[in-house]
Amino acid sequence: MYIHIGEDHMVRVKEIIAIIDKSSALDSRFAESGKAINLSKGPFKSVVVTEKDIYLSPLASTTLKKRSARMGIQDF
Repeated sequence: MYIHIGEDHMVRVKEIIAIIDKSSALDSRFAESGKAINLSKGPFKSVVVTEKDIYLSPLASTTLKKRSARMGIQDF
């Protein structure tokens, strides 16, 4: 299964390692690493960490959690 993480981008659920809210991400080095793929046209709201990439998503981490719960996916 796939989950929409913003800007017409889908990620395979099995590849997701973590979904982190913006305030927690600012305390880490995800946003500053320069390796993150920014899917947000404005400020990002969450960080989605997968096996291959790190995405800055315009969607809130709570929204992504609700989408995963609707699909019957386990809690992140």
